[in-house]
Amino acid sequence: MLAGLQMFTSADSITPADLAIAAEQRGFESVFFPDHTHVPLGDGTSGYSGHDVPVYYRTVLDPVVAMSSAVGATTTIKVGSAVCLVTQRDPIILAKQIASIDRLSSGRVLLGVGAGWNDEEMRNHGADPAGRFRLLRERVEAMSAIWAHEEASYHGKLVDFGPMWSWPKPVQHPRPPVFVGGGGPNVLRRVVAFGDGWMPFREGTDQVGDNLSGDVEDFESELARRIGELRTLADESGRGRLPVTLFNGCPHRSALDRYRDIGVDRVVFWLPTAGYGPTLDTMDALARLLR
Repeated sequence: MLAGLQMFTSADSITPADLAIAAEQRGFESVFFPDHTHVPLGDGTSGYSGHDVPVYYRTVLDPVVAMSSAVGATTTIKVGSAVCLVTQRDPIILAKQIASIDRLSSGRVLLGVGAGWNDEEMRNHGADPAGRFRLLRERVEAMSAIWAHEEASYHGKLVDFGPMWSWPKPVQHPRPPVFVGGGGPNVLRRVVAFGDGWMPFREGTDQVGDNLSGDVEDFESELARRIGELRTLADESGRGRLPVTLFNGCPHRSALDRYRDIGVDRVVFWLPTAGYGPTLDTMDALARLLR
């Protein structure tokens, strides 16, 4: 099972380049950067107001810039987004950005994508929250067409363009792996329809040990069930085996053993947004766990 790190890097945290260098030196397979272009102040509605989210949501660096910085400072570690809010980004521009990073990194990009959860944030980008899953699919498909074809075109309901030229093409063919994030009732069908893997997320920040709480047992039981469902759907669709990347994995050896047993292919640990020293200390502890 592969192991990666995710962090909301900011102007006050360790830099994306230093984070990736330190992760590569400690044997981690990947680093991931999240995406929020801004945090609307909102009207106070619970879960949507900027007053309700942690400070690191407000201060996070742009993931495309962070990925570029990380690949320029490293040689082997894979660099990804977790998740890139494709519904809030122009697909023609994003396709060129991701292809450029994949080219400059010699094929080390992992593109996690999501539809987003903050309705007001989406509306500020001109996206209709009610149609976000269709928009996500069409933009991923449109970018895939740009990456795969010398003369690309796409004709959807929400995304439409005629034949175009766009270079560079990514090193990874026909595209960098696209991992679909989310845990909703239809996410597995979206993974099979237009993704290359699934990115579920474990809620909470607890570090449980061998004595599992009921919530943890319920989560892992449901995760195992859904991984089995994904395998079935993928087989029925002729997609083959689609990998599972678990975000915010529990940093405990027994938990990692359980994840492996239920079919998780990559576990990504959440690093708190902190200064240089505390971040390296946490990374050292996680590296020891993996030995």
